[in-house]
Amino acid sequence: MSVQEKYFGAAKDVVVSFLQETLPFNQLPPPDMEGLAECAVIGFYPRGTLILEQDKTEVSELYLIQKGGVRVFLRGDDQSETLVDYRGEGGSFGALSLIRDSRANLNVQTVEDTFCYLFPRHSFLDLINRNSGFANHYLKSLSQKLVGSAYSALRSRNVSQGSENNVYLFASRIADIAHREPKSVTLDETIHGAAAKMSDLAVGSLLVRNNAGDVVGIITDKDLTTKVVAKRLSYDESVEKIVTGPLKTIPDSALCFDAVLAMMHEGVHHLAVESNGSITGIVTAHDILVAQGSSPLFLMREIESQNEIGALYSLSGKTVSVIRGLIEEGAKADNVARVISVLNDGIINRLLTLMLEEFGPPPVPFCWIVMGSEGRKEQTFKTDQDNAIVYEDPPDEWETIKATKLYFRRFGNQAIKHITACGYPLCKGDMMASVSRWRKQYSVWVGYFDQWMATTDPFETLNAKIFFDFRPIFGDMDLGAKLRNHITQRAKQSDAFLKHLANDCLAIEPPLSFFRNFIVERDGEHKNRLDLKLRGLTPVVDFARMMALKHGKAETNTLDRLRELQQRHFISDEICSDVLEAYNFLMHLRLVNQLRLIEKGVEPHNFVDPVDLSDLEKITLKEAFAVIKRTQSYAAKIRANM
Repeated sequence: MSVQEKYFGAAKDVVVSFLQETLPFNQLPPPDMEGLAECAVIGFYPRGTLILEQDKTEVSELYLIQKGGVRVFLRGDDQSETLVDYRGEGGSFGALSLIRDSRANLNVQTVEDTFCYLFPRHSFLDLINRNSGFANHYLKSLSQKLVGSAYSALRSRNVSQGSENNVYLFASRIADIAHREPKSVTLDETIHGAAAKMSDLAVGSLLVRNNAGDVVGIITDKDLTTKVVAKRLSYDESVEKIVTGPLKTIPDSALCFDAVLAMMHEGVHHLAVESNGSITGIVTAHDILVAQGSSPLFLMREIESQNEIGALYSLSGKTVSVIRGLIEEGAKADNVARVISVLNDGIINRLLTLMLEEFGPPPVPFCWIVMGSEGRKEQTFKTDQDNAIVYEDPPDEWETIKATKLYFRRFGNQAIKHITACGYPLCKGDMMASVSRWRKQYSVWVGYFDQWMATTDPFETLNAKIFFDFRPIFGDMDLGAKLRNHITQRAKQSDAFLKHLANDCLAIEPPLSFFRNFIVERDGEHKNRLDLKLRGLTPVVDFARMMALKHGKAETNTLDRLRELQQRHFISDEICSDVLEAYNFLMHLRLVNQLRLIEKGVEPHNFVDPVDLSDLEKITLKEAFAVIKRTQSYAAKIRANM
């Protein structure tokens, strides 16, 4: 390593001139820029100098490259190097370590003779705290920076167990594991011929093409068992009798995690890999399991294989270990929440399927719907139940009406008992299918929603707002979609209702004082803690719901609502980008906090003590709350125009 030389007394006007041409310093007010220039030191580093060494160097200054260049890299336990970035004139390094008050998290080495302006830690952090635009530049990737620190914390607590040999779901793409060329048969080929072809080629699936050569579906080895052998179908029948279509596809550029989520959601174990409009391969659940070692697919398979309701009771508890692995592997909070929702949906679907076998077919078609965080696919660990039954209007005959009500009363009551036994707490507000009011025919539900949207009583509207996040998960899905479509069309015409929702967006103040200090709970069980859900996440959920219903959008997931609104230019790119990052950060902090509590044997909750947060987490959390305040100002302008 070459010896570095430092030259003190940098000319203030020269430094100011450089800062005026460099982001994000050119966003600073002139007095701040001049104050920073006054404390600048010039550092000279010959080519090959290792300025910062990972996990060793104590970082006390922000480095801003005035001339020259550096390479930024990580060094693994085996001394292998992974290049992270090259940075030249105007680039900086050391910011994250200063914010976190930690040693260097990366290696930084000069690739040529390099001059840097060095700014003291206290000056840099003072600017971070006082200038939101300047802070945004360094904290713009909120969730990614939290992920790094949260994972380090999880690893230090031995949360991760044996994931080192995995091919990470979030680092591997479908193209990395789908190497087999797809094989196919035609619709008119015999089942016997297709089975022989599978055997000869040692494959578990075949694409099915029509006479024009277009892919119309797929047959798998499972189809041969369930559709042919089990039903004693003649082997001389055509493949057309057992084909499954349309074919489910996934781009070869997608992450393996996307494939896992798609398989779980669609209930399939094979996906066709698509590249430039053509099918280039097949990826199976087995491929991912072999590549990764373990995944949510293991648990989903276990859920689907249960033939007794009692066997489902313990499976929700296994979600914790699955989610621990996902967080360790780099999952963003919204992806983790989606996996939790898919697994929970899987348990509910299997439970209700087994119940139907026990109860027999219902008198009329019905749909099981879920509301609140479950309806938004934003569940964390053991969220309360929020569910209901919508059934088709029965014929206007007394006996049929009576039999229908009796069936769904028994079914709803028993279902809630089983779901509770699976580990999902009862809803404190009694919004469950065991309550008579929440298991009604379609026309009654239409009346409910019409009343909520027409009432002048804001309390009644807001008390029922979680119902506007419902989604169907079991039964006659078309019935649930029909009700969702009615709400979507009706809501955008209900000005008073939308104004109630807009007012609700502004009702909860983010917990920041005028001086950007945290406002914590003053008393009670969670004294001196922050409520991440009520004070942070709820205002964003309320804003996204109000905007989606105002513009006639049927989506229920908060982040998907925001993204769709952004694409349709109903909210600005800047607002959407900031609130997406803030929400993902808050969700991630909530998940990691709950996971830590579970690991300690404590019932998970939504409160965090600021004392337990790192400097980075505190600064980022303050910025997230500031974003929510700006979002509320945006909502206030929309309300004013209603």
